Amino acid sequence: MQTYYYVLASRHFLLEEEPLEEVLKERRRHYQEEEKVIDFWLVVQPSFLEAPELAKVKAQCPQPAAAIISTNPEFITWLKLRLEYVLTGEFQAPSTTIPDPLASLS
Repeated sequence: MQTYYYVLASRHFLLEEEPLEEVLKERRRHYQEEEKVIDFWLVVQPSFLEAPELAKVKAQCPQPAAAIISTNPEFITWLKLRLEYVLTGEFQAPSTTIPDPLASLS
């Protein structure tokens, strides 16, 4: 199992109210310069929110939701400070209740 960290908010907030596209482009550019593998993904209506153990998190987030997930907790902390009005957390996947969050991105 892999630990994933996330920033979660309404899809409207992340994709329309925040300059998220700029932030992610800059991060991708930085990773390319540093020759790092991309370790973050934008997921619209993330399936991990359907897990029973994340029901309270889902209830706190306006729907439809969007998330940026990463294997890098420092990046998620940085995004939380940058975006401010978001929820953060972590989960392990794949598990019996949470599918691989990247499977639908292929």
